This record gives sequence, C-alpha cells and structure tokens, in this order.
Amino acid sequence: FDLPAVLIVLLLTMVLVVGIQESAGLNSAIVALKLGVVLFVIAAGFGHIDPANWHPFFHHEKGVSGTFQGAAYVFFAYIGFDSISTHAEEARNPERDVPIAILVSLGLCTVLYIAVAGVLTGMVPYTAIDIDAPIAHAFASLGLPVATFIIAFGAVAGITSVLLVMMLSQARILLAMARDGLLPPSFFAAIHPRFRTPYRSTILVGLIVAVVAALLPLQVLAELVNIGTLFAFVVVCAAVLIMRYTRPDVRRPFRTPWVPVVPILGMLANLTLMIALGWHNWARLLVWLAIGLVIYAAYGYRRSRLATHSS
Repeated sequence: FDLPAVLIVLLLTMVLVVGIQESAGLNSAIVALKLGVVLFVIAAGFGHIDPANWHPFFHHEKGVSGTFQGAAYVFFAYIGFDSISTHAEEARNPERDVPIAILVSLGLCTVLYIAVAGVLTGMVPYTAIDIDAPIAHAFASLGLPVATFIIAFGAVAGITSVLLVMMLSQARILLAMARDGLLPPSFFAAIHPRFRTPYRSTILVGLIVAVVAALLPLQVLAELVNIGTLFAFVVVCAAVLIMRYTRPDVRRPFRTPWVPVVPILGMLANLTLMIALGWHNWARLLVWLAIGLVIYAAYGYRRSRLATHSS
C-alpha cells in the first residue's frame, strides 16, 4: 500500500477543487522547477559523456522491434500534450493559443527528451542504466551526491506536475461527456457554486487515482495508460478523417492540415506502438473498452445530445 502516493493525490485533488487559477499557478511553478532540473542534467552531465557508450548506437540484438517496444513504453511522456486541448474552454483565445501551445511544447520537449537521453546513455552504458531511477543513479555512480539530490527532487516535482495536469484533464473530459448526455449531468457536470470547478468529477477522479496508485504496480499502470491513450489517438485520427468527409460544413476552429495523409499516418503510427506493447495489454484494453461500451449502451446511447436532436 503506497501511502505517500495516496496523500499526494488527495492533496492535488483539493488544489484542483479550489480552482483553475490556483492549479495553473502551482503547475507553472513545478514545471519551471522541472525544466531547471532538466537543463541542469544536460549541462552537468555533458562533461561526463564517454562516446564509447554510444557504440553500438542501434543494438543488433534488440533490433527494430525493440526500438518500437521502447517507444511504446515511454509513450506516457507525451500524453500531456493532448490534455491542452481539454482546457480550451479556459483559454482566452483558444483558436490561436491552443494550437501554438501544443506545437511549441511538443517541439521543446522533444528536443529536451533527446538531449537528456543522449547525455544519460553517454554517461552510463545502456546495460547499466537503473530502470527505477536512471538519471539519479547515473550521477550517483559518478560520485556526485549533490547532483543526485537535485535530480531526485526534480523527478518528484515532475511526476507531481504530470499528475496534476492529468487529473485536471480527466475531470474536464467527464464534464464534457456529461454535457453531451453521455454521463449523468447532475453529478459529472455539477459546478461548485464558489470555486466554479467540476468538483464532484474532480473528487471522484482523485479517489479512483488514489486507490489505483496505492495498489497497482507502476509498470502495469504505465502499460495501461500507454495502450489506452494510443487507442484514443487512433480513434481521434479516424474521427477527423470521417468527419471531414461526412460533415464538411461544420465550423472548425482547429483544422487538421493535409487530410487524409495526416490522419492515416497518425493511425498507423499509434497502431504500430500498440502492437509493440504485447497481447496482455490488448487484453486489458478490451476489458476496459467493454466496460465503456456497456456504460454507453445502458445510459449514453439514448440520452446523448446527438440522439435527442436526431429524434
């Protein structure tokens, strides 16, 4: 039973209930700290790189399948970008700000991820990397205790900021589904009279996350999150492709370029990573998908705004 994880989740739930401005302020401070630690890792580790650790750069034993499997397992690092779109209602100029925020943050973080990975694998042979604490262990193995402490502290802050954004996004997704009639609006669309937040959805998400974080192993959670999000991206890419041809008249503040090339490439890329995760994760995905379909068939199908308007 992971008590610290439960306490952190419950604390963040309280922050999210209080309001979006307070949550954004806390997250901005944590992200600034996290970026500072990332830049510190790149600068401090650069002088300890041994180019011999990069040979072979593409290991023949792992091959292409191993590369795709590794990409699928670290995919959770990119999940935060889709959460930006779920906060469009709280942006001042969403048509301009949301696309810029997604593209800039995606490009910046890609550069930082590659730089950190390059420094880490240059400092320590990839076979000697500690999976549980790779960067901190790499600096500790070089006899740099102060750097190890800074990195460990930044890692905790980074995980906390990701948790904050994910819980914030999930509550807004449930709110949007309730407004569309797919979930009971009396609960999931309830707005706090003072804080103006979907407090019931936020509390429910916090309780579920706390229980799951306390009881399930980290690797199982990462695999579930990865394959679920990859599948959601496949559905979104397919929906963009279908809607562009079935409803060309709909106003599109966010318009995907180069259709159908971009949606098709998106579906293929995500499906490739899903296949690399293995059959046991597909089994878990099918179970969760079945539960969702039961909820949709029992409640949302007849009560959705689309169904009521068409009738």
